[in-house]
Amino acid sequence: MKKVIAVIGCGRIAQNAHFPAFSQMEGLRVKYACDLIETKAEAMREKYPDLVENVITDYKIALADPEVDAVYVLTPNYAHYTVTMDALKAGKHVFCEKPITVNYELSLEMAKEAEKQGKILNIGVCNRYHKSVELLEQYNREGKFGKIYHVYCSFRSFRCIPGLGGPFTDKKQSGGGVLIDWGVHFLDLIFYILGGVKLKTATCDAYNEMAKDMKSYHYEGYSMWAEDTADIEHGVNDVDDFITGYVRTDKASISFNGAWAQNIKQDEMFIDFLGDKGGARLTYGGKFAFTSGETLETVEPDYEIPNMYLCEDKAFLESIETGKKNKSNIVNVLETAKLLDELYVSAGLREEVKL
Repeated sequence: MKKVIAVIGCGRIAQNAHFPAFSQMEGLRVKYACDLIETKAEAMREKYPDLVENVITDYKIALADPEVDAVYVLTPNYAHYTVTMDALKAGKHVFCEKPITVNYELSLEMAKEAEKQGKILNIGVCNRYHKSVELLEQYNREGKFGKIYHVYCSFRSFRCIPGLGGPFTDKKQSGGGVLIDWGVHFLDLIFYILGGVKLKTATCDAYNEMAKDMKSYHYEGYSMWAEDTADIEHGVNDVDDFITGYVRTDKASISFNGAWAQNIKQDEMFIDFLGDKGGARLTYGGKFAFTSGETLETVEPDYEIPNMYLCEDKAFLESIETGKKNKSNIVNVLETAKLLDELYVSAGLREEVKL
């Protein structure tokens, strides 16, 4: 029997990630494509006419339909909480894109509601389904690293602020800047590879320097992605474009630097895992090189990288079928959400916080 879903929010992540994945899946019906901007939902039906059945602008129509098994919440960050809570209370399973929502307190409420309703609530931490990340997690479980004592990550780009003046740079709508947009992926996959962690302390500095005067901000070509959402004339830019911090956990310490925009014309997207028996550098979105401390050899494993969005969407539907919580269930992502909040607290206080 086919699973029936509704997709709420037909913007960039829906268009580029989930709908292409849905089109490759069997046993799936997208009964509703919903967006406040009807043309976005209509574009999905035009592109996938054999998949999308109805276009709506009011998501509550889908929630009231007893045939709908699950809802994909692919809206801007600020709407995650409201739409997800409404869907859970309507008896639907939910896949909600990252971040869970704009703060940890509301994330906890979402987790509690899913438990109360007995429904699956997965979060879009897609990197947990990336083959490189899965292999590094396996390496750690098998003891190839020995003790991972420190992890360093860099998510830095050249003048790449998304949709300046739009939802991405308005804290009320996004919850934060480069940390909550890019950093969540890096920190979450680190937590997953480490096998889960308990947080101890965090310190962070956050900066909004590169586009304080939005009208004088310079960029090249596609470096302002999501430009269709920009509003330089009337919008707001009150989020971090550079972030740096240090985290202590019960396993490894973690340090990081992240920049949507910097005056260094080079992207640095990688994560280093430092172990006493071995170490690895993971190129974000790509492959890794592992160096053994015993043989001093560096190996770059050869493997194919499947579509991680297809993998996570299949895993969500399987979780609905079995009722078992998988690695992207909200209960396994809450520690990441907690850390994001505390890093922003630390940045505001300009001092270390205990967790």
